[in-house]
Amino acid sequence: MSMDEHQHGAPAETGRHAGAGATRGNPSPLSLWTCPMHPDVRLPGPGSCPVCGMALEPVEPAATEARNPELIDFTRRLWVSGMLAIPLVLLSMGGGMAGMDFVPIRWSAWLQLALAIPIVLWAGQPFFERGWASLRSRHLNMFTLIAIGVGAAFSYSLVATFAPSLFPSASRDQNGMVPVYYEAAGVVVVLVLLGQVLELRARAAAGRAIRALMDLAPKTALRTGPDGTEQAIPLNEVVRGDRLRVRPGAAVPVDGVVLDGGSAVDESMLTGEPAPVPKTAGAIVTGGTVNGTGSFLMEARAVGSETMLARIVSMVGQAQRSRAPIQTVTDRVSGWFVPSVMLISIATFVIWIIAGPEPRLGLALLNAIAVLIVACPCALGLATPMSIMVGAGRGARAGVLVRNAEALQELDKVDTLAIDKTGTLTEGKPRLIAVEPASDFTADTVLAMAAAVEARSEHPLAGAIVAGAQAQGLALGSIEGFDTQTGLGVSAQVDGRAVVVGNAAQMRRIGVDPGVLDALAARHLAQGAGVVFVAIDGAAAGIAAVADPIRPSARDALAALHAEGLRIVMLTGDGRSIAMTVAAAVGGIDEVRADLKPSDKASAIRALQERHACVAMAGDGINDAPALAAADVGLAMGTGTDVAMESAGITLTRGDLAAIVRARALARATMRNIRQNLLFSFLFNGIGIPVAAGALYPRFGILLSPMLAGAAMALSSVTVVANALRLNMTRLDTGGWGRAYPGR
Repeated sequence: MSMDEHQHGAPAETGRHAGAGATRGNPSPLSLWTCPMHPDVRLPGPGSCPVCGMALEPVEPAATEARNPELIDFTRRLWVSGMLAIPLVLLSMGGGMAGMDFVPIRWSAWLQLALAIPIVLWAGQPFFERGWASLRSRHLNMFTLIAIGVGAAFSYSLVATFAPSLFPSASRDQNGMVPVYYEAAGVVVVLVLLGQVLELRARAAAGRAIRALMDLAPKTALRTGPDGTEQAIPLNEVVRGDRLRVRPGAAVPVDGVVLDGGSAVDESMLTGEPAPVPKTAGAIVTGGTVNGTGSFLMEARAVGSETMLARIVSMVGQAQRSRAPIQTVTDRVSGWFVPSVMLISIATFVIWIIAGPEPRLGLALLNAIAVLIVACPCALGLATPMSIMVGAGRGARAGVLVRNAEALQELDKVDTLAIDKTGTLTEGKPRLIAVEPASDFTADTVLAMAAAVEARSEHPLAGAIVAGAQAQGLALGSIEGFDTQTGLGVSAQVDGRAVVVGNAAQMRRIGVDPGVLDALAARHLAQGAGVVFVAIDGAAAGIAAVADPIRPSARDALAALHAEGLRIVMLTGDGRSIAMTVAAAVGGIDEVRADLKPSDKASAIRALQERHACVAMAGDGINDAPALAAADVGLAMGTGTDVAMESAGITLTRGDLAAIVRARALARATMRNIRQNLLFSFLFNGIGIPVAAGALYPRFGILLSPMLAGAAMALSSVTVVANALRLNMTRLDTGGWGRAYPGR
């Protein structure tokens, strides 16, 4: 819309970088207001952007949608000016029309002046104030053009009304009167007000995505005391460690862990998937998710701004205020656009004065004003930020959290996707997949004995074995004489029987031939599983195979990404044999790089960047953080660590590869929407300016009046906003346009 403060310096009264306490008095972020097109502008209250004149909006939206004071004011001005503009236009048509015969011609100009004064000087006051501010700060913008155009029409008409003798006879009409253009000034004010009101309402609709997220958190929580009594308390009084009761159908108040009871929780607000997730003791629950038919007791682990929901709201708000690199196109254009339009308007006036037909002065003035009005670059300025604002909100509903607009733009250009194995292609949680008993033993016996011993162990595979036994309802015997053999395994007496668990060397240590167990383990080892050997009372009893399961969505997601032309590279710290096994199982992996340290992964990303145009990295662990930061776009799987999420430009709350497909679809839809808006804006001005200047008049006799120019200008802004709002209907499962539905 206007010249950018990054290029020309922010005015002295604007605060910058509020996080550093830029505004006087260091108001809290909740009291700060910012410009949607110039997010570095920070002011302690509502008003107009000193750079572009656009209405400011809160940095952090309130939980409830408060009425915008500017929207209220502009709506009032619109109604009053609109009612006055109707008789003004009828009067301008002349006597004899629409029952206006009783108004003598000589009185018409004075009546029009009476009607135009409140429209121009009261209803149009904000535009003159912003236009004057833009001239003082040398940040020319749309209000510069509006103020000059409306002011010129009104001033000319004033002179024609009060001093008609100053005009040559050729300027008079058939009634001997000098034409006045109060209706042009008045109607332009009404149309600009209409455009501003529609724009403010549309921007409020775009901001409802954040408020919808904030509304997911309940207003109260049910705290359970030591004696079991329950008390409803405001959500902001919940502290870490509180025991909270979550009843059927209620929203989980804060992040925490289930202590007792169980239910199925709808986590679609977090993951984008509508299927309820079972929750039992020890399970993690997230604030804002909705409990099903069961009831459970939970312990609060994260409250206030520490909750996942609060972090999501903050991230979405940050993304909506960020600037995409493509915005620099409009910044460069805005730097010369408004001055160029003013020069074109002056040239139009001069050419019509010299070569135009009579009344030359009137036509020259009207065409010059039409150029100023039709060229108002509001649509151009709104093209990118409106799409980013709506796109970020749409992504949040589908579990795609965008940290900044640059990440969306880069993801649209990605041609290579690097993927971590553990926690990304796989679930990241080892699970018991098989128990193979030797002769004379049963699978239940082998598993129950092994789990009883492993319950005391801290080995990574031990938990999976214990969980597998519990899932099958096996009772674990009493333990005596537990001992750990470093590098070999563990041993103990279980219900009086000697049980040894470990590797082949552990078996040989106690005199058991591991050969029969090797045969049972071979197939699982070939598939990349971890295997533990079990001996009972000095005899080979069987093996337990533990593996990190491949995510169910991995194969289909990789196929979808491959179909878009992406090259898929696996980066993993695991051995090559395991990596190749996983790659073969999921399919669609073009290249495998194994045995990588965290620094090696970052180096691999840089090597890929030398070979390819744009590289994205998807990962979830601390060891992925360097690679996520090095990539053109980092995709953090939301089930991973905070370090990974902080290093990435986009966080996928569900944490599976299907979310990458949705993120890619969101990026492509958003960038397509931005390009459509920019194309429309450039075409509109490219066509509108010459038509307003009178380019079609010599051949077709067509002129664009200031009233039509104002209508076209308002329509262009509304069209851009409406097109951006279409992103709310994007189906992220395909990237096409369609009706939105939960999780997509």
